Amino acid sequence: MDERNVRILHAIAQLGTGSPDEISEYTDIPTSTVHYRLSQLKEDGIVTNDLFDVDLKKLGLEITIITEVIAEYDEEYHEEVGSKLADIEGVNQVYFTMGDTDFIVIAHLSDREMVHRLISDYESIDEVVRTSSQFVIETVKDEPHPLNDFDLETLLETIHG
Repeated sequence: MDERNVRILHAIAQLGTGSPDEISEYTDIPTSTVHYRLSQLKEDGIVTNDLFDVDLKKLGLEITIITEVIAEYDEEYHEEVGSKLADIEGVNQVYFTMGDTDFIVIAHLSDREMVHRLISDYESIDEVVRTSSQFVIETVKDEPHPLNDFDLETLLETIHG
């Protein structure tokens, strides 16, 4: 990872596009270099996809549920329970955590019936001891591109150690 790669990744986050022409214009890095570097970042697994961001509210998935899950401790339980949680329809993110909670699960749903089904699906997992779910009233921040949460200078400092 070098300064040009960081500038390209930062531009993608800022512009919301992977267009080599737009990135080149934004960064003053030649288009051919941007194209080559994007290919290399994909090959190295740093850039993982070409998906477009979606407005979940416009799709009717405007209810966000954040659930804390407590599970029975067992060897490798985090992989087994985590996989079961991840397989539930509507679940978008599953985090295995330290502390009083074993997992944080985030789901985006369309109505109360889906919420009820989600909670029932959690409860049907044998290893799940208890859940605590919260409805999100208002999303204050939902940045799909984490690099937008940093100044370019901070990102450049991370590669220079």
